[in-house]
Amino acid sequence: MLRLFLGIGLLSATALTPPAFAADARTLQIVVSTDRQSLAVYDGDQVVATSKVSTGKQGHSTPNGIFSILEKERYHASNIYSNSPMPFMQRLTWSGIALHESGYVPGYPASHGCVRMPKSFAQKLYQMTAPGVHVVITNQPLVPQPIEHATLFQPSAPALDLPLFSDLQLRPTNAAFLPKSEPIQVATNDTASLPVPPAAPRLALADQAPLRILITRRDLRGNVRDLQALLTGMGYDAGAPDGMLGPTTVQAIQDFKKAHNVTTTGGLVSAELMKAVYAIAGKGEPPNGEVMVRQAFKPVFEAPAAIADPEEALGTHFFTAHDVDKIDGKAEWYGVTLENNLSRDAMKRLGITSEEQSGSLNAAGHALDRITIPDDARRKIEDMLTAGSSLTISDTGVGPETGDGTDFITITKNGGSSNRG
Repeated sequence: MLRLFLGIGLLSATALTPPAFAADARTLQIVVSTDRQSLAVYDGDQVVATSKVSTGKQGHSTPNGIFSILEKERYHASNIYSNSPMPFMQRLTWSGIALHESGYVPGYPASHGCVRMPKSFAQKLYQMTAPGVHVVITNQPLVPQPIEHATLFQPSAPALDLPLFSDLQLRPTNAAFLPKSEPIQVATNDTASLPVPPAAPRLALADQAPLRILITRRDLRGNVRDLQALLTGMGYDAGAPDGMLGPTTVQAIQDFKKAHNVTTTGGLVSAELMKAVYAIAGKGEPPNGEVMVRQAFKPVFEAPAAIADPEEALGTHFFTAHDVDKIDGKAEWYGVTLENNLSRDAMKRLGITSEEQSGSLNAAGHALDRITIPDDARRKIEDMLTAGSSLTISDTGVGPETGDGTDFITITKNGGSSNRG
């Protein structure tokens, strides 16, 4: 299924293949190893380029996790370290982590948290990439491997005679997360000289931005949002379904519990309360998972998901889609499994008692086996799937670096303080 490779011989000096090999930046993936102080660029499982790097030194270590390039600047100066130059900067977080050129890349940790690259390589990499290209930072180097699994999404051609997704009723995401990015560009054909039936609109799917999909455990915000919708639907005014526990929502919960003689223990939004509300609303069991979708750094939609054996850690897994064929309904997926550094407090909060599956050789396959996604959410994702789309599976959910103008940023190991430069 999916193998975790820990011992690959990356070159310590810069190496690049012909640019034509990496013509589509959407499918590129950059892997940085902090142990090897190396960087490799992959297209699928093929190496496009390698280089030595210098990551964060002690006290300023580079965080591990899944990132993407948020913006690029040829000439950038650090806003923390006396305007220190950071040429050919490719930003990974709005808090200051970036890839950039440096005149000092000794091949051991030497930065304040950024990933330093030699001058010639930094310039060439800058030319190869585009915003949205993923960067995976780990201790040991990883090699993306092909993987097939029924849970992984396969493309479907959109209907041409109906508005796309008009029949779907998926929950919109919170508008507070809307970023400051440009709108998605959709290519159109010049039809001045060709008769085009008005009832057959077409989308230029190749020009759509790739999807960013995160499957994780349901958090308090998701539970509150569903409670608000269900309680309001049953006649208890819980306010707008925004996931916030305001006084209107608290009053609605109290009124519901009193009307139905429901007693709970623990916090206000307890497992007993969720089960009671879902049961009385006739909605079955409450979901314990969430699927979230972003595109072009903007939230698109969220939907519930089910995770079997929730006491087992899912681990952290990252998959990218290549060669998406809408006609044949096929996509090739490549994946890596990252180290999963869950603290004891995090395991207790998430109800995890075992990490046996997440530490196995087939950890990604086990995680995919346990996930069930509603058919309507799956159809919407598969209608929008393009080359370069990615899927992250993680126990820890939306990290603090995820926000306006970002993809989903998953931190598996925090760096030190003041990680800039």
